[in-house]
Amino acid sequence: MATEGEPTDLVKVLHLLVLSFSWGMQVWVSFIAGFALVRQVTRHTFGLVQSKLFPLYFYSLLGSHFVNLAVYAVYHPRELLDWHESVQMFLYFVALIMAGLNAQWFGPAATEVMFQMRGVEEEHGLGNQIGLGSQKEGYAKLREQDPKYKAYKSTFGRYHGLSSLCNLTGFICTTTNLVYTALNLSTI
Repeated sequence: MATEGEPTDLVKVLHLLVLSFSWGMQVWVSFIAGFALVRQVTRHTFGLVQSKLFPLYFYSLLGSHFVNLAVYAVYHPRELLDWHESVQMFLYFVALIMAGLNAQWFGPAATEVMFQMRGVEEEHGLGNQIGLGSQKEGYAKLREQDPKYKAYKSTFGRYHGLSSLCNLTGFICTTTNLVYTALNLSTI
C-alpha cells in the first residue's frame, strides 16, 4: 500500500463514514425512494418532489465524492500507487465527475424540460393521476397531436437517460470502492 504518512483514526473514520453515506444515499434515492413514491402520488407531485430533492442529492454526492477522493489522494501519492490503488483512485474520480455532470447539467436540464412537459399536460388535463402507468392512451394521444410535447418528451428522455447513466456509473464506482475499502480496513 502506498502511503504519505499513516492516516489518523479520525481520518479513517471520516473516510469510511463519507463513503458509506454516499453509497447509502445512492441506494435509497436510486432504488427505493423513487419506486415507492411513483406508486403513491400523482405524476406531477412526483416530478415536483424529484425537482426539489435531486439538486440536494447531486450536490451531496458531489461533496462526498470530493472528500473521498481528496482523503484517498492525500494518503496515496500518485508516484507510489500500485495497480489496484490506481483503479480505486480512478473510480473516486469518475464518481466525482458523474455527480458533477448531474449536478450542473443533466439534472437541471431534465427538470426544466419536465416542467415544460407538465405545463402542456396540465392544459390537457393530464398528470394528476397516481402512478406513471395511468392514462397511457391520453399521453400517447398528446404525443401524436402536439409536436411541441413530443419534442419535450424526447428531450426529457435524453436528459433523464444521461442522468440515470451517470447516477448508475457513480453508484458502481462507489460500490466498488466500498467493497475495496471493506477488504482493506486496516488501510484507507
